[in-house]
Amino acid sequence: MKLRHLFTLTPLLVAIYLLVPACSHDAERGVQKNSGVAYYTCSMHPSVRSQDPNAKCPICSMDLTPVMKQMTNSETNPASLDHAPDSAVTEDTNRVGQPTEFTVPVARQQMIGVTYATVQKKALQSTLRTVGTVAYDKQRHWDYVSRLDGYIQKLEVASRGDVVEKDQPLLTIYSPDLLTTQREFLNLLQMRDEAQKAHSEAALKSAESLIESARRRLFLWNITTNQIEQLEQSREARDTLTLYSPFKGVVQNLQVDQGRRVSMGDHLVDIADLSMVWVWAQFYQDELPLLKTGAAVSITSDSYPDQKINGKIALVDPFVNEGTRTVRVRIDVENHDFKLRPDMYVNVFLESDRGEGLTVPVNAVLPTGERNIVFVDKGEGRLEPRFVEVGRKYGDDYEIKSGLKEGERVVNSANFLIDAESQVQGALKSW
Repeated sequence: MKLRHLFTLTPLLVAIYLLVPACSHDAERGVQKNSGVAYYTCSMHPSVRSQDPNAKCPICSMDLTPVMKQMTNSETNPASLDHAPDSAVTEDTNRVGQPTEFTVPVARQQMIGVTYATVQKKALQSTLRTVGTVAYDKQRHWDYVSRLDGYIQKLEVASRGDVVEKDQPLLTIYSPDLLTTQREFLNLLQMRDEAQKAHSEAALKSAESLIESARRRLFLWNITTNQIEQLEQSREARDTLTLYSPFKGVVQNLQVDQGRRVSMGDHLVDIADLSMVWVWAQFYQDELPLLKTGAAVSITSDSYPDQKINGKIALVDPFVNEGTRTVRVRIDVENHDFKLRPDMYVNVFLESDRGEGLTVPVNAVLPTGERNIVFVDKGEGRLEPRFVEVGRKYGDDYEIKSGLKEGERVVNSANFLIDAESQVQGALKSW
């Protein structure tokens, strides 16, 4: 009787033994399926994946962080996918490249040094700095060239760099041809006087014509109008010609000595008016929109570091240097105290005011080549990758043309670590 009961209970016990592990396995699977964690990974080594929440990274021994599942409508209700229309499937396919939110625990953010910045509306002001070279004004430069043959009788200036006043004598030239021409001019004046006495209109008209020709010839020899008038009054011919400075300036070049013979076309002396100078500066081609004729600039030099000299842009070169990809700009600067000298290097500052606009710190923008990404704080460790359109850089800030609103908070440091985390969690599927 006992043996019969034993054989009766044996199949029942075997069945219970086989069912218990299966139920336990199904329960485990049910718990894992309903859990919000997909797997655990290392933020420094995204290739590491584990299902054990207590595991550590085998590479750097850091604690693994959970990667949450990205729940979609199809995952929440699998049956809905079977009955979804083709248009819904197409729409889900088009959204594959769009960024989605992801979570980095606040404690984890503090550990990797995440800081935030607020999107603010600021005045868009920038200062462009470049180096310029001082040059004399071409329209305030006079180059004396000998217009007759003769000899340098006397030099009134000693060397290059001498400061001369307006109408100050520079040098005196002795020329026999000048004496002959002046005598001819005086003879014509006497002829005109005799014609006036004789009341001969024809002789007077002819004399006036010849006098005008002789006066023009003297003028072309660098004889001033005042000197010609003095000759008419004194009626004394001279064999010397004195050249005068046309303005207050500086002797830039002196190539003759006393007693040297000069011929027509020989270079004598250069005078430069340095009360107004040019500054040639170079700007990059992407800064062209800020270069406007008449825009005010500030100039400083190492010789006078505490003093600023004001100037205005007079010309923007229409040609771009193909080697440096820069554009030359000519700046007119008043220089009455002669602090700026030709060939001197100076610092040029151009300030521009572009109104107001939304800005974020430069560190908050993660450039990826074709796009620019920022990570927007959504609270409680949730972050949203967002593509933004970036404008010009103003100091330490970027102008944001689209993609952000005033008052939003964005990640300002540890962007690359946050980006790696978003890649691990699939928030950014494609740049």
